[in-house]
Amino acid sequence: MERRSFLKQATVGATATAAVAAPALAQGPAITWRLASSFPKTLDTIYGSAERFVKRVAELTGGRFQIRQFAAGEVVPGLQVMDAVQAGTVEMGHTPAYYYFGKDATFCFDCAVPFGLTSRQQTSWFDQGGGRDLLREFYKGYGIINFFGGNTGTQMGGWYRKEIKTVADVKGLKIRIAGFAGRVMERMGAVPQQIAASDVYSALEKGTIDAAEWVGPYDDEKLGLAKVAPHYYAPGWWEAGPQLSFYVNIKEWEKLPKEYQGAIEVASYECHVAMQAEYDARNPKALARLQKAGAKVHTFSKEIMEAAYKVSNDVMEEEAAKNAKFKKIYEPWKKFRHDQNMWASVAESAMQNYLINVARK
Repeated sequence: MERRSFLKQATVGATATAAVAAPALAQGPAITWRLASSFPKTLDTIYGSAERFVKRVAELTGGRFQIRQFAAGEVVPGLQVMDAVQAGTVEMGHTPAYYYFGKDATFCFDCAVPFGLTSRQQTSWFDQGGGRDLLREFYKGYGIINFFGGNTGTQMGGWYRKEIKTVADVKGLKIRIAGFAGRVMERMGAVPQQIAASDVYSALEKGTIDAAEWVGPYDDEKLGLAKVAPHYYAPGWWEAGPQLSFYVNIKEWEKLPKEYQGAIEVASYECHVAMQAEYDARNPKALARLQKAGAKVHTFSKEIMEAAYKVSNDVMEEEAAKNAKFKKIYEPWKKFRHDQNMWASVAESAMQNYLINVARK
């Protein structure tokens, strides 16, 4: 009887606590924001991550904080999301920071640089390795505060009309690629091009370009590139762990109640984890379908990888020498990368390589 009485009292107490907490949250101000995405709705994993985000923010605030999401081009073009958030045209954006490489190469540390961090390492650097503080100091100059926005994991190295075996094969190669990777490829003799995703297929089919990089099997499958550029290369050495970001206009952020700010923090972290999990689950099956459709999977040769690594380091050292903002992040980031790779070699890499070899047998 005493146990039943205790349980009854505990249940009543818990219910009373929930009843007090729920109205307190529901009494918060009704706020509606707009979020501009850099992606079309067809990229359901990337675009869907922001859909999950806005839904969770609404749930966590009792429906009082609503964020309306807009696909690329509906409010602003995909490559202008950062500008829209900075100007206050929209309160939020969902975008990869390296889209703004032309403004300042420092943006790339919030996404990916050639031969950079894997997705796990990028998350660790941002969350525990000092990356968040360094990047937020940089973003203050643009009136933006940044949050986790997802990660695709190591991307593929793109689709090629012919095999690329040596550095000589890279010379003169017209490839759809941009940012830091474009600068590295140009230094290696390629001719980088910036082409919208919707135009990549026709450009490859007509021979306007010789190659194009996009994301990975699940997203690449939608473009149908295996039909016109069957050679599919790995790894995308310029995107070892590209992190996406949620951008918030700082002035709008500072107006939010603390509970709503907390909702953004929590929802962004949840979506960050979910995106990587979705890609890890979907890419293997998509790759199998692509191979069945005629895709020929290759690994970049050691010669190409070593040349790209050297040029990448040269390009970043040159940027650090002329860009103080870049250097301020690059120096501690470089040490973090070294320490992480040394640690990975002890257990993680050994375990992964063993399991891969077993699976191949």
